[in-house]
Amino acid sequence: MVRKWLFRLSIGFLLFPVVYYFYPEFKLPLGVKIDRLVVFKSERKLIAYFKGKELKTYVISLGGDPKGHKQFEGDNRTPEGNYFINTKNPNSGYHKNLGVSYPNENDRARSQKIGKSPGGEIKIHGLKNGMSYIGKFHRWFDWTKGCMAVTSNEVDELYEAVAIGTPIEINP
Repeated sequence: MVRKWLFRLSIGFLLFPVVYYFYPEFKLPLGVKIDRLVVFKSERKLIAYFKGKELKTYVISLGGDPKGHKQFEGDNRTPEGNYFINTKNPNSGYHKNLGVSYPNENDRARSQKIGKSPGGEIKIHGLKNGMSYIGKFHRWFDWTKGCMAVTSNEVDELYEAVAIGTPIEINP
């Protein structure tokens, strides 16, 4: 009896990752535009909006030390505050990316007070080139240097739907 139970439990543990990996997720329809992005770091969510209507919620990974506002370069934190998408890179080392306008004047002043660089290059990006097969499993860990990571398929969607100048609000 115990052996049957352990066998079933083992099969369940083996099947869960396979089902998780292949379970289809909602995709944005082609041609949809996004005019606002909102991030909730504590929930690991990036929500895309158009004209106040929620279009899709993405599960994200953050930097290795995600609590709190980014203070300086190398702290592995994701900034908090109001920014905008300022660049789009189709040839990123992480599939594609959307640049976030960090640092702003307040960020520069804050890091200057402690004698450090604020850093920069905060992005919404996909998985490292050649690693797209990891897919949704990347969500199980915070692994970036302060960026917001989605799957490579998801960054493809965002890259097409988000224009430069789109506001992004990053909340704790």
